[in-house]
Amino acid sequence: MNKLAFIFPGQGSQRVGMGQDLAKEYDVVAETFAEANQVLDIDIKELCFSGPEDKLTETINTQPAILTTSIAFYRLLAEEGITPDVVAGHSLGEYAALVAAGVLDFAAGVKLVRKRGELMSQADPEGNGTMAAVIGLDAAEVEEVCDKGSQYGIVEPANYNCPGQIVISGEKEAVEKTTELAKEAGARKAVVLNVSGPFHSSLMESAGEKFADYLEDVEFNQPEIPVVPNVNAEPTTDPQEIKKALIKQMSGAVRWEESIEKMIADDVDTFIEVGPNRVLKGFMRRIDRSVTALNVRNQRSLQKTKKKL
Repeated sequence: MNKLAFIFPGQGSQRVGMGQDLAKEYDVVAETFAEANQVLDIDIKELCFSGPEDKLTETINTQPAILTTSIAFYRLLAEEGITPDVVAGHSLGEYAALVAAGVLDFAAGVKLVRKRGELMSQADPEGNGTMAAVIGLDAAEVEEVCDKGSQYGIVEPANYNCPGQIVISGEKEAVEKTTELAKEAGARKAVVLNVSGPFHSSLMESAGEKFADYLEDVEFNQPEIPVVPNVNAEPTTDPQEIKKALIKQMSGAVRWEESIEKMIADDVDTFIEVGPNRVLKGFMRRIDRSVTALNVRNQRSLQKTKKKL
């Protein structure tokens, strides 16, 4: 029997205006933004709808903004009778997946990612770290150039996104030198990204330790459907396993390509990216074109997805 997966995007998918058109049309979307405003100490609705962009892209704001938008769209799909058999999220998106699976309630999820963003910002206060995208090398080749680049400092694979696209993370000099090594090794492109920290690298271990302390007081419920964590790409319904995976995820690599391949092996043939952009849908084209990849990010894509289903 074929299955439907919802996949939720992470940091970098934000854009000013996200959610605004659907909030005007659907009460459940507007109510989700209003609920987030009650929980947080910032006007997340105003930030998502109107910006300013520089404030929206601050890690501490981006994370609850994307989570709120993704869950607003998720609730809309549920209201339309479209529900998943399994969920996964890319990095930050994993928290939206947990809300969708019933592991966390929405208010707890929003508070959690706000705290996560705060701790991640504090882990590199002087801005010594960064990330870079390497295009055109396979995983083994990227791991090899990271090994060579480590002579200049910490540099590690961070996101295994799809065939030919891997993001590396670490100290600025080491990341910059490794992009040069990647080009020498045959990379079609290797470019430093405009990010606010060395996410998913060992430089985030201090943030992970503090986050673990914070998570001790957060209740994780039994998932209603399987969740595929980033760190091991193995579906689970164990709340404690999910909690441990979130801590590891702070400094561990996002195994996104493996996560998608695992779901396909488990008979998922349709994926819907639920969130403000269509980054993950783009990855799907490179991972496996035989499955259906859809997205919901605005009114037009919602109608297209409903028609396809």
